[in-house]
Amino acid sequence: MNKDGTYSYSGKSGKSVGIQDLIKKGAIVLAILFVVIGILTCFYTVDDKQQAVVTTFGKVTTITDPGLHFKLPFGIQKAHKVDVNIYQKIELGYTTNQDGTVTVNDSESTMITGDYNIVNVDFFVEYKITDPVQYLYASTSPELILKNLIQSQVRNVVGSATVDNVLTTGKESIQMQVRELVTEILEEYDIGLTLMDVRIQDSDPPTQEVIEAFKAVETAKQQAEAVVNDAVAYKNAQIPQAEATADKLLQNAEFLKQKRINEALEQVAMFTAMYQEYANDPEITRSRMYYEAISEILPGVKLFINTGDGENVDMLLPLESLTGGSN
Repeated sequence: MNKDGTYSYSGKSGKSVGIQDLIKKGAIVLAILFVVIGILTCFYTVDDKQQAVVTTFGKVTTITDPGLHFKLPFGIQKAHKVDVNIYQKIELGYTTNQDGTVTVNDSESTMITGDYNIVNVDFFVEYKITDPVQYLYASTSPELILKNLIQSQVRNVVGSATVDNVLTTGKESIQMQVRELVTEILEEYDIGLTLMDVRIQDSDPPTQEVIEAFKAVETAKQQAEAVVNDAVAYKNAQIPQAEATADKLLQNAEFLKQKRINEALEQVAMFTAMYQEYANDPEITRSRMYYEAISEILPGVKLFINTGDGENVDMLLPLESLTGGSN
């Protein structure tokens, strides 16, 4: 410790160096590093095939074109470079390796046509990034979304086409349909990508084993259609018979109903006539009704009518002439 209250030590040269001098030199070094880092992080370069999305504290503030640009240092502003002026590709059904060899991917290329055949179709797709902001922030993996979308629409279009169209004359139409469908959905999703081209790279017929399997499926389908047609024919044959039976039952029910109505009307007429006779001579009518009831209850009985009282008794025989009976 020195007399002035500072510390010092002797270096290899034997000279005494103060702590304050070391702090000053360290501060100068830090300041130089700070300035260098600031300068290095203030500028960025954008290639001629790129655009840069500049964010300030994580919020998008501007999009810059190719060239040398200035931004705030120390991470306050960040430049995210995106390749926009370049065609990028997606391969469906195959993958081209760096050495030029091709790896086949049957899970992507194997599809079913509208006439229930299996084909292997390889597609080559070209696309561009047209909106770097949407590309970076609208989805987590826009390329994967585009690939899945193309696969879905390819299978949709191929699934509605015949195997002959897929293998021969219908390729152009299939490509156009896929392009239109994918473009329409991309506009709705707005993930910053634009489909440029869709081409059928290759299309092959299925193997013989698959053909035989699908022949079996087609045979089963035809048998099922035959069974359905037989069922429909049986239904068409039974419906008129069932309608005729139902019509017969309805007619019979209508007849029974009318018969009951007529019987009821007849009974009402008989009752009305009987009541009129009763009203004209109640005593005689009651007696006649009594004798008729006895005849109906006891059809084999002989009836004797006593028309007097006391010793003067007149017997009327036989009663059948009065009741209309045969006994």
